[in-house]
Amino acid sequence: MAAISLAGPARSETPASRVMIPTLREWTAGSGSYTFSSVTRILVDTATQATGATFAADLTALTGLTIPVLTGGTAQPGDIRLALGSTDTQLGTEGYRITVGSSVTVDARTDAGAFYGTRSLLQLIKQAPTIPAGVGRDWPTKPERGLMVDNGRKYFSVGWLRNHVKDLAYLKLNYFHLHVSDNLGFRLESTTHPEVVSAQRYTKQEITDLVALAAQYHVTIVPEIDMPGHMDVILANHPELKLVDSGGGVNNGFIDLAKDASYTLMRDLINEYLPLFPGPFWHLGADEYVTNYTAYPQLLTYARAHYGASATAKDTYYGFINWADGLVRAGGKTMRMWNDGIKSGDGTITPNADIVVDYWYNYGLTPQQLVARGHRVMNSSWTPTYYVLGGAKPDNAYLYESWTPEIFQGGTTLADPARNAGAAVHVWCDNPAAETEDQVAGGIRDALRGLAQQTWGTPKAVPTYAAFQSVIATIGRAPGYASAGLPGNLALGKPTVASSVETPAFPASYGTDGDSGTRWSSLYTNAEWLRVDLGSSQPIGRVILRWEAAYGRGYQIQVSNDATAWTTIYTTAAGDGGADDLTGLTGTGRYLRMLGVTRGTTFGYSLYELEVYAPSGPIDLALGRAATASSTETAAFPASGATDGNPGTRWSSLYTDPQWLRIDLGAVYPISRVRLSWETAFGRAYQLQTSADGTTWTTIFTTAAGDGGVDDLTGLSGSGRYLRVYGTARATAWGYSLWSVEAFS
Repeated sequence: MAAISLAGPARSETPASRVMIPTLREWTAGSGSYTFSSVTRILVDTATQATGATFAADLTALTGLTIPVLTGGTAQPGDIRLALGSTDTQLGTEGYRITVGSSVTVDARTDAGAFYGTRSLLQLIKQAPTIPAGVGRDWPTKPERGLMVDNGRKYFSVGWLRNHVKDLAYLKLNYFHLHVSDNLGFRLESTTHPEVVSAQRYTKQEITDLVALAAQYHVTIVPEIDMPGHMDVILANHPELKLVDSGGGVNNGFIDLAKDASYTLMRDLINEYLPLFPGPFWHLGADEYVTNYTAYPQLLTYARAHYGASATAKDTYYGFINWADGLVRAGGKTMRMWNDGIKSGDGTITPNADIVVDYWYNYGLTPQQLVARGHRVMNSSWTPTYYVLGGAKPDNAYLYESWTPEIFQGGTTLADPARNAGAAVHVWCDNPAAETEDQVAGGIRDALRGLAQQTWGTPKAVPTYAAFQSVIATIGRAPGYASAGLPGNLALGKPTVASSVETPAFPASYGTDGDSGTRWSSLYTNAEWLRVDLGSSQPIGRVILRWEAAYGRGYQIQVSNDATAWTTIYTTAAGDGGADDLTGLTGTGRYLRMLGVTRGTTFGYSLYELEVYAPSGPIDLALGRAATASSTETAAFPASGATDGNPGTRWSSLYTDPQWLRIDLGAVYPISRVRLSWETAFGRAYQLQTSADGTTWTTIFTTAAGDGGVDDLTGLSGSGRYLRVYGTARATAWGYSLWSVEAFS
């Protein structure tokens, strides 16, 4: 690339007039600039081909441009080169050097470093196609940076998980911990013990696909099947293995570690899933087991039979941990566990030193004492990383302004910070119905961004969380983060302004960002408005308003070509909140405005999303949406084959009844028509069902006389975010097979 002139020694965290999350470790400004455009090419070597392809796809999602990826070649103005071979040892395994001139070079020692350089470029190009010239160097402070979600208590859709893989990577977070079992659910398909699996679960193919996506985005998936406590769902099917105290009291969540059959069951599950997750870690959980060991004399008997006459009852627990660690090490992985069960002086056995301990609360040994025993630790402290549905939330101001990954729960620190692997935000679903998955996504957004800045460990661009909120709004979600709304939303991601904002946490841009977990909120007055610039004059036939609790009782929808003279195309004085789906509109304009007249509450106006559509025929709500199924005949016939819009692909189930196909429509919609295109293996008897949460279902159509071909079911009356085809009787010896499922309002 062309040489650049560096403008003196002045350094900052980002190029001039740009923001980033996290910031660069070093940036030295140069003279001149780089411009991204339709002539841009990505130049790679053999080792960066995959990262180049991912970067190109993300640029297309961000800009709409198709960027070619070429191996070798000479950089021309506008090009971006990804190269390995840096000799700068300070960059480590995840760092990179970025040189911006007429073209851009990202140079790293590893492919991971090159990948993180592309994440920085995505954030910069999102803000403007022109980037000021200069040279940056960047690397993280902590090797593990990420998110844990409690899938055990609350099922999170595959689409939600895939969105967060991309969003984590966009922030240079690399660790995604899936807590797939707990007292309310076991979420993995099982061949060794299908009896323990919850109705809402992930198929092995879905997990395989998720792991592959995560690898593409340099995110490590860490599975956790919680043992020996929190096993209620598993033990409901194996009641003979429940731990019983000396008075006959049964604990529904504790497995009896004094029974050989308990180890057989747990070995089956661990060994079944170790190969499914190819990453380096397996999380045992091992939290919140027995506290009063004297109530369970069988545990003392077992300990002395296996660990010697001086063993304590607690040694049965410690021995179990080391037994499980042996299984995990035999599978080529490192085991992790929560810290609360590891104490001092209560046993003759100690957990193996190779186990990584996730320190969440100041129970038992301190982080320093754990490190002294040889463990690495992760800072999983309740404060400020815990997000509990219906309960405690991270203090984002403290997280961003004062906390660092070196401050553990209770304020303790380590003498050697290198023994602290990093930190993660933790989503716990003790009250799973308290929030939707979209609300969770919105609720953890700021915490993830604060954690990204703190664990990467570079200088902060702004000192306060209040100022950081505007940075968050500018950076937005990752390219390819699946948006709410229907295909063809003219307002999605377009420049949006408002008459006011309640606080910087609810900017106008959140009303059109496609993220159903974020929102715009106004001041508490009646005459407030939200205006979107569609970029050019557009015919408008439909507008959807997705209100938060603070809705408009009276409002108007207006269009304009100059943002000055407005034409009203819809008026109501009887708004009732929720989702207002306004169809049959007639108007044209470059600008569209929701003009509030009368508030429905004492608060202002608050919109999760303002969607705008051109006049058109029926829109297939299911097209391209995430689909899951009770089973798949083979990997060649996945659930997604019925919603991908390709007439040559299909979903096909196993050859049993019942079977189902479930589609996440992305938001709640009224459903009046469903079109099923059956392959030869059709359903003789089936139901169509809708649900707001994917758990409680309402049947809107039933037949026992299906005849295959195309079932065009009209005149339906239902609404929901989820649509399910529930087969109860096959018409052939095969399973159920659908070329497509289409759904319409």
